[in-house]
Amino acid sequence: MAAHIGRRLRKGAATTAVAAAAVAALSASQAPGATVDDQGRQNTGDATSAPDTAADDSATGNSPYYTDLPPLNSPAPSPSAGSGEAGDRSAAEAGIPATVLDAYKKAEAALREKKAGCNLPWQLLAAIGKVESGQARGGRVTADGTTVTPILGPQLDGNGFALIRDTDNGAYDGNRMYDQAVGPMQFIPSTWSWAGRDGNGDGRKDPNNIYDAALAAGHYLCRFDWDLSEPGDLRKAILSYNNSTEYLNTVLSWLEYYRKGTHEIPDGTGALPEDRSDAPPGVTPSAPGTTPPARPGTRPGKPSGSRPSPRPSAPGTGSPSAPPTTPPPPTPPTPTDTVHHLEDAGTGTLTAMAGHTFAERISTRAETEAGKAVAKVRIRFTIVGDTDATFAGGESVATVTTDASGVAVAPALQAGERTGAFAVQAAVAGRSVKGVSYKVTVTQRVADALTRVGEKELTCVAGGEFAEPVEVKATYGGEAAGKVAVTAKLVTSADDPAENDKGPYFKDADGKAIRTLTGLRTGPDGQLTLPKLYADDTAGTFLLRLTTAGGATLEVELTVEPAAAPSPAPDPSADPDPSADPDPSTDPSTEPSETPAA
Repeated sequence: MAAHIGRRLRKGAATTAVAAAAVAALSASQAPGATVDDQGRQNTGDATSAPDTAADDSATGNSPYYTDLPPLNSPAPSPSAGSGEAGDRSAAEAGIPATVLDAYKKAEAALREKKAGCNLPWQLLAAIGKVESGQARGGRVTADGTTVTPILGPQLDGNGFALIRDTDNGAYDGNRMYDQAVGPMQFIPSTWSWAGRDGNGDGRKDPNNIYDAALAAGHYLCRFDWDLSEPGDLRKAILSYNNSTEYLNTVLSWLEYYRKGTHEIPDGTGALPEDRSDAPPGVTPSAPGTTPPARPGTRPGKPSGSRPSPRPSAPGTGSPSAPPTTPPPPTPPTPTDTVHHLEDAGTGTLTAMAGHTFAERISTRAETEAGKAVAKVRIRFTIVGDTDATFAGGESVATVTTDASGVAVAPALQAGERTGAFAVQAAVAGRSVKGVSYKVTVTQRVADALTRVGEKELTCVAGGEFAEPVEVKATYGGEAAGKVAVTAKLVTSADDPAENDKGPYFKDADGKAIRTLTGLRTGPDGQLTLPKLYADDTAGTFLLRLTTAGGATLEVELTVEPAAAPSPAPDPSADPDPSADPDPSTDPSTEPSETPAA
C-alpha cells in the first residue's frame, strides 16, 4: 500500500513536469487554427494535411490506453539501483523486455530501408507500446514474439467508447458483434486488415505478435509521407494512432524518456501498468489476458447503463416497489448508419503507363436505399491484386469522407512497374454494405520517338571493332521516356527486316556473335548506350534498326570498310634487276680491252 501511495504522489509530481515539457514541445509545431474538442481530441483547420482520424480509421479505434508516466529516476538505472520493492519496480518500469525491444529495433531498421524519409525512431514504437499495452504486458511473449495470452481492449460498443460494429467476423478479436483493439500495439481489426505486416518472417500477419505489430505500427506512422523528425508530422502521426491530446502528451513523455536511454530486461519481468484512461481512480487494471475493468456504473458481462428489472413487492407486504425506470432515448442514427449502398460517381477509364500517375481519380457516391446522397461518411479505398501501384503517399489504403453531394474522391493512383490489371475496392468504413469495385490497368512504358545521340559516322574496318558506341534517346510526348524496352537488330535492308547473317555483330556473354539484342531498357533520362559492335570480314554499308514499345523506330547506318591489301612478298624465282645489283664479273667496264695484232 505504501508503495502504491508513493507511486501516486510521484506521478502527481511528474505530471506537472511532463505537461510543461509537452506544451513546450508542441507549441512550435501547433498547426494554425488548432482546436481541442470536448473530449480532449485535437483537430486542425487544415483538412488536407491531416488524416481522417475518426475512431474506426485510427489504429486503435481511439480505445483506452495506459496513462502511467515515466519514472522520475534515471532512465537507465544499474541493476542494483534502489532496494526492495520500490527499487525493483523502478528498474522494471524503466527497462524494456528483450524480445519486445528487439522487435522495435528491427522495425526501425526495416523502415529505414523502405521509407528512409520517415526517420522513424524505435523509441517512438517503444513509447506507443508502453502506452498501449505496457510493453506487451511486461514482455509476456513467447520466443517468436507472440503474446502468451491475447491482449484485447474493451468492445467498442458505443458505451463510453467509439461504436465500431464487427468488421472481421471475430477473426482477430473473437467478437462477432463489435470490434476490439488487439495485440501489444492495439490495432482494431479493420485497420489491421490493411496495415498488418509479417515482421518475424513466419508467413503470417498476427496482431498478437510483437514483431508483426511493431512493423505494422511503423508503417502506419510513416504513411502520408510524414517525416517524424519534424515536430508537426510527429504530432499528426501520434494523434492518428489515438486521437486524444492526453494520449499525445503521454506518448511524447515516454518518447523523451526512452531517448535519454533505457536498458533491456528479461521477458516477462516488466512492470504492469497501473492507470488506464477509462478506469476510475484506485482501480487496478486486470491481469494479462483477462477482461478489462468495468467502467463506473457497469457490471461485468453487461452493457454499460443496463440495470436489473425492479423486483415487485409481495402482495400485502406493504413494501413500496421500486420506482419505474425511464428507458434511455434511442441513439439517433449516424450518417454511416443510413448508407444502404455505394455507387460509382462517374469514374472514367483507369489506365496509366507504368511509373506514371493516373489522370483519372476514383469517385464513389454513398446513397440511402432510396438513392439519396449521404454526406460525412468515410469511404475506404483499398488496392487489391498483384500490383505495386499505390495511392499518393505510398499506401494501399486511403480513407476519404463524402462531401455534401455524397461523393468521396480517392487520392490519385500511382502506377508501379508491374503491368496488368488489379482492382480498387470502395467500402463504407465500419459498415458491411454493397460497395464498388473498380478495374485498373497498368500498361508497359512506351516511347513515341527515338533519336540518336551524336552525329559522328559509325565506321569500322573489316575484322575490327567500332570505336564509337551507338547512343539513343527515347521520348514520349516530348519528355524523356525512362525504363522503356528497346530491341536492337541488324537487318538485311530497309525493306527486309530479316536478321542479317553477315557484317556487324554484337557479342553475347560467351563471346559468340549475335545480331539481335532484346531486354534493353532506357535509363531514367531516356538514354541508352548499346554494347560494343564488331565487324566480320564483309565490307559494305549495313543497317541497325532499333524499336521501342509504343512503336518508335530508329535506323542507324554502319559502314565497314575493306581491310588494306597487304604488300606482296618477293619471288625468289624471278630474275634480279641487273641495274640493282651489278655483277663485277660481267661489268664491261672491268673487262680488259682487246689489243689488235701486230
